[in-house]
Amino acid sequence: MKAVHFGGGNIGRGFIGLLLSQSGYEVTFVDVDQELVRLLQERKQYSVVYAGDQQQTFTVDHVTAIHGSDQSRVAEAIASADLVTTAVGVNVLQHIAGTIAAGIASRLEQGGSPLVIIACENAIGGSTQLQSLVYGHLTEQQQAEASRMAFFPDAAVDRIVPLQQHEDRLKVLVEPYYEWVVDRSSLPYNHIEIPGVHYADQLLPYIERKLFTVNTGHCCAAYHGYLRGFDTIQEVMKQPSIVAQVEGALRETGSALIAQYGFNAEEHARYIQKILERFRNPHLTDEVVRVGRSPIRKLSPNDRLVRPALAAFERGIETPYLARAMAAALLFDYQDDPEAVQIQQALSRDGISSAVTKFTALAENHPLHAAVREAYETLKTERSDRV
Repeated sequence: MKAVHFGGGNIGRGFIGLLLSQSGYEVTFVDVDQELVRLLQERKQYSVVYAGDQQQTFTVDHVTAIHGSDQSRVAEAIASADLVTTAVGVNVLQHIAGTIAAGIASRLEQGGSPLVIIACENAIGGSTQLQSLVYGHLTEQQQAEASRMAFFPDAAVDRIVPLQQHEDRLKVLVEPYYEWVVDRSSLPYNHIEIPGVHYADQLLPYIERKLFTVNTGHCCAAYHGYLRGFDTIQEVMKQPSIVAQVEGALRETGSALIAQYGFNAEEHARYIQKILERFRNPHLTDEVVRVGRSPIRKLSPNDRLVRPALAAFERGIETPYLARAMAAALLFDYQDDPEAVQIQQALSRDGISSAVTKFTALAENHPLHAAVREAYETLKTERSDRV
């Protein structure tokens, strides 16, 4: 079996590539990092290490790579693949959609056998978004034919892969825990299931449970930790006052999830504690600025802070901790993050009220808008007092 995976970074190699290889796939990575592509082409293997007491190591072999600019070769690989996956970041999907469309067009010319394409991104409806982008590069006739051949099941993925510091450029350190859930209802009837992947008939509850627990909790820890001057998530999770902020936010998202999807309250409480323990993993070194990067995306109305806060608000659930997390995100002024710089410029130019509306889409008369604004002023004062 053959798979084409877009994104040869740490998630691509340490999660998706590892699982596909263990499931018997020959994996072709597509990436724009020339050195990474060269190493994968030369070695045809790499190692993945589990961040735990045993430091268990796996060799991922039968792999190669193609540079993303070589569209004809990538399209050729897609034309003969059984599976296409991505881990590039949802904002990058638009840049690979044309190449995937070219592969589908080539596949159609060769007879159009079924192809499954899964966007493994931290986003709701990632594969659906990718399908729309891909179809924008196809003619109406090709779209009609592709609708019977190309399947885009949405997915939820979860594995913490920190920044890497190894002499071996291809080596990846990952946490042992992972979750990959795929929407079964969007797959062809004869799809061969991937061992280790959970297939669900209703995916949205799993996606939102993961996004609004793992991703919400992670960024809460990062933004509050950044304001307090900590460098790593592991250091942050040793601070009881910050852990209280993270737990508070996750109780709020949990209440909304339980009300919306009927999750068992006791089971969800255990899930939250499991996530917090993952953040504490002493064998990982996860930098605060990495987890907090791209604050504009994280503050957007459909992402990990605003969306669960709105869902909670609609159900009469108070969200002071989520409002405080949004305020902390607005105070994330890391100079090497372009989005953080853009937020600070907007704050300086237009003030907090305008910035809250601009980045969260919360109207000025919305109660959550006022809560974020008040939390921002409080955190800003607390930060000044510590200096």
